[in-house]
Amino acid sequence: MSLTVVIGGTRSGKSVHAERLALATGLPVRYVATAIDADGSMADRIATHVARRPTYWESVDAGDSLADSVLAGGCTLIDGLGVWLATPRPEWIGPLIAAAAHDQVIVVAEEAGLGLLPLDRVSQDWIEALGAAAQRLSAAADRVEFVLAGRAITLHSSAPGPDPSLRHHGDRDVRPGEADHAVNVMSGGPPGWLREALIAALDTDAERYPDDTQARNVTAARHGRDPDEIVVTNGAAEALWLLGPSLRPRLAACVHPGFTEAEAALHVHGIPVVRVLREPEDQFALDPRAVPDSADLVIVVNPSWTLDPAHSLLALRRPGRVLVIDESFMDMVPSQAGSLAGERLDDVIVIRSLTKVLSVPGLRVGYALAPSALAARLRDARPPWSANALALTALTAAAAHPAELAALAERAVAERLDLVERLETIAGLRVWPSAANFCLIEVPDGPRVVGALHRDAVAVRPASSFPGLEQGHIRITARGPEANARLVNALQEALA
Repeated sequence: MSLTVVIGGTRSGKSVHAERLALATGLPVRYVATAIDADGSMADRIATHVARRPTYWESVDAGDSLADSVLAGGCTLIDGLGVWLATPRPEWIGPLIAAAAHDQVIVVAEEAGLGLLPLDRVSQDWIEALGAAAQRLSAAADRVEFVLAGRAITLHSSAPGPDPSLRHHGDRDVRPGEADHAVNVMSGGPPGWLREALIAALDTDAERYPDDTQARNVTAARHGRDPDEIVVTNGAAEALWLLGPSLRPRLAACVHPGFTEAEAALHVHGIPVVRVLREPEDQFALDPRAVPDSADLVIVVNPSWTLDPAHSLLALRRPGRVLVIDESFMDMVPSQAGSLAGERLDDVIVIRSLTKVLSVPGLRVGYALAPSALAARLRDARPPWSANALALTALTAAAAHPAELAALAERAVAERLDLVERLETIAGLRVWPSAANFCLIEVPDGPRVVGALHRDAVAVRPASSFPGLEQGHIRITARGPEANARLVNALQEALA
């Protein structure tokens, strides 16, 4: 499947980086150790490596054939090549490359060619053998990374882009003329008070470059923050795309199932990502212990399929880690329980969006709340005039209408409760209500049911593109009672 070569000098951090890459595959990992503590001199280094690796990884000693150590159906991490080559070996590179064609293999190699040439012949021969092996492996590798001072530089990558399913969104599932229960934007379009503000903005603001000063000021006041802690973005999606280039994490953890755009963005920026899956059988509860300690960036959507309490989110904090909470649906929660938007924490970024609650997906109304130092880094990575004048108007108007926002949240709850009550009349249908305006259901044959609903001019969101969910899972957005009733009737017929 793939061969990755991680190369670097002594104490460069190459082994740590390779371990992050192995962890991010999500596969069972076999660690192939090449170091032997024959005289006690390697004891401390070996102990450090062992303590750092996950206890559930399998560890084996390298033999004469590295290909024989490759774990079928898993990821094999060979660490490191130089020690193993200290002993003359039979032909091994060809078989290892062939094995990597079927499984994932990561090889850690020492870069010995940047130092002085040793005077003794034995050391010279070792450098020659190591350099030749590294070049042959690199020529065949799908990815080659050079680690310097703990930072990885990609020298070559032929790996495909992120899984296309990560870029799948509900708007693709709606055909012209269909009742839309796929897009999780509240129905009815923008409220009257917002329409008036947007129309006025066309006359006053459209002819000049946008200035987000007023929008930042009122948004900061709404959340009890300082204006320099607000970063206005082109929807929540842009804020998520800024995380990679601004923070440059070594290993990111994305808690799924949730909005997948964050993981797609991290992959594009070459950042290893480990998935942490919520379990449907546990009602999608967040388990902070499931997040690897080595992750220095953690992204969680709250609310998503559930509403996480603040103490569970705060349990994810670690020294050297940035915690990102995507609260794009929080304005649909009347109490906003669990929100960290108003908390000044030096390692927490909260991302918000008004797109869904105000029914303005075309305007892209988003922002991030972050400590000033992190906010400055996000702004530095943001394109100029990122938020257009109408989006800034929507932010400003929303801050001036708290009662109207609260009413929209109550409406979202009422529509969801109505939908759930109707869905629960269908015998054998499994339902997971969210804290927002949608719910998740599980049916025996998801594709067949989705197709049958399309024939009845009803659009829903197949949920199998969310990591951790399967073909039988379908996300349904709640609408008014009449629309909900029509949906449920069509669903009953599809399941018959």
